[in-house]
Amino acid sequence: MAETSPELHQKPSPRLHLNERIERPWGWFESLGSGEGYQVKRLLVRAGNRISLQRHQHRSEHWVVVSGDGWLDCDGSGTPAEAGTCLAIPQGAVHRASAGAQDLLIVEVQHGRWLSEDDIERLSDDYGRTVA
Repeated sequence: MAETSPELHQKPSPRLHLNERIERPWGWFESLGSGEGYQVKRLLVRAGNRISLQRHQHRSEHWVVVSGDGWLDCDGSGTPAEAGTCLAIPQGAVHRASAGAQDLLIVEVQHGRWLSEDDIERLSDDYGRTVA
């Protein structure tokens, strides 16, 4: 597990409001719930789009595909995405979700001591957002 700085523990982790939909160029996400050390989100990746190639230093994630089709990548391995597909993403793993011909709906469970959108390290992005 990565070391965390004292400043990290002092910085409050912003919490999303329950079911507050946050629009992104690739689709949207919303928080379904959270507690000490975990957060559950729903993500919709619109057909033909994908999230940035990214990693997180302070959390792991578990994705469950609810509907749609596409592709899930994690540390160089890819898997076709369809309803029922699950992917465990360890802390620090490089990953991405891509939608195919249909919107890709994913339930994401995050686990870690610091759960924040500030923990996204973008390595590549189709929408011109800042990359590491």
